[in-house]
Amino acid sequence: MRLGKIISVSNLRVDILLENRKIDIRNIVYAERDGRRDYFEVAQIDGSIALAIPFGSVNGLKKGLDVYLHEGGLQMEYSDRILGRVFNAFGGPIDGLTLQSSCTKNIYNKSLTLSEIEIAGDILHTGIKALDFFAPMQKGFKMGLLGGAGVGKTVLIKELINNVYKGFGSNSVFIGIGERSREGKELYDEMLESNLLDKLAIAFGQMGESPMARSRVVYSGLTLAEYLRDEKKQDVLLFIDNMYRMIQSNSEISAELGHMLVDNGYSTTLLSDVSEVEERINSTENGSVTSFQAIYIPADDLADAAVNALLSHLDGQVVLDRKIAEKGLYPAIDVFHTKSRLVTPEKIGKRHYGLVNEVIRYLAQYQELEKIVAVLGIEDLSEENYNIFYRSRKLRNYFTQPMFVTEQFTGLAGQFVEISAVLDDVEAILSGKYDAEDESTFSYVGAINHG
Repeated sequence: MRLGKIISVSNLRVDILLENRKIDIRNIVYAERDGRRDYFEVAQIDGSIALAIPFGSVNGLKKGLDVYLHEGGLQMEYSDRILGRVFNAFGGPIDGLTLQSSCTKNIYNKSLTLSEIEIAGDILHTGIKALDFFAPMQKGFKMGLLGGAGVGKTVLIKELINNVYKGFGSNSVFIGIGERSREGKELYDEMLESNLLDKLAIAFGQMGESPMARSRVVYSGLTLAEYLRDEKKQDVLLFIDNMYRMIQSNSEISAELGHMLVDNGYSTTLLSDVSEVEERINSTENGSVTSFQAIYIPADDLADAAVNALLSHLDGQVVLDRKIAEKGLYPAIDVFHTKSRLVTPEKIGKRHYGLVNEVIRYLAQYQELEKIVAVLGIEDLSEENYNIFYRSRKLRNYFTQPMFVTEQFTGLAGQFVEISAVLDDVEAILSGKYDAEDESTFSYVGAINHG
């Protein structure tokens, strides 16, 4: 259906003079030139002018081209053929393989109603000591992975894909928002080598692509997850890296539309943009969606408006700290800011709850003792503080872990550690059972052999 003509073209926006008003926000339209089609999404309608965001480059577009409605809107494959495949933000395969489409679905699905949402779920163990101890989770949880650049967020996500699938048995979806092309290829190759690719569907809106691609890939990826949950009735693992990039791309689009930006250049629709996505990540009686969402922290500022908007929807957070990473401690988890709403005596039991609090108490005291030792030396510590100092160092080292996805780089075999073993080990360290052991023996090991 013909809608009108292009009257203005810029890098991130195309203005269309409408002759047919039967058009809505988020409709997909296109113009034809030289045997190809250029697609745009309608973002705003001002009277007889529609402002649309192009899917890709606008090079070669010009005023006067006719614009037509693309029936059905933006579609994503909605069948078993999503597994083992890599899609772009607009539903097209980018893994070099053909796709015999059997069923598609519009990516702008409505959020679940209150009656459809199921919140009860079983405990979900990851085999990663620091996560299962300090930030335990259950099926259907939304967990944030926070940290600046280079602190290990992506490595932790890859390890979760590897570990949780082995114990979980269901399929996963990975959404790459603003990913480097190299990182996407690495993930694809690693999943292929691990024989996990056929259990995974991937959607990428890569760093070098348009803000439209980076903004919309999350909706395409959610459609993949909803197929597994609603049609296959599975418990789905959803990995998103990086949610902050979605917010950035939305701000770029808002600026191009002439909207006023607020608070560090974020869109005025920041809260509603985040809510629209997060409210689709839910569990039903058919299956659960457990999400791990990597969140970049600009300037390492946890008070950033975008970070706070995302955190308000999460059930817990895992914070990765650069200072810890600089000490060679991986995963570089900041235990003081890492948390889960599951950490209560009723949810995880009095023993686990008590040990978490005791470890945090030890590590907090260790930070104070470090300052004293730096000035006065270890000899001036009381026996109690001496024990706290060295047991804390053993605990700090114990929560490092050799990972399966880094075996080829470190030469250390990955370890999956049961939470029961972690509780036993922590209890033993706190009780003084290993006071005679050197702290280095606790670095990058799995469970300790209690002999």
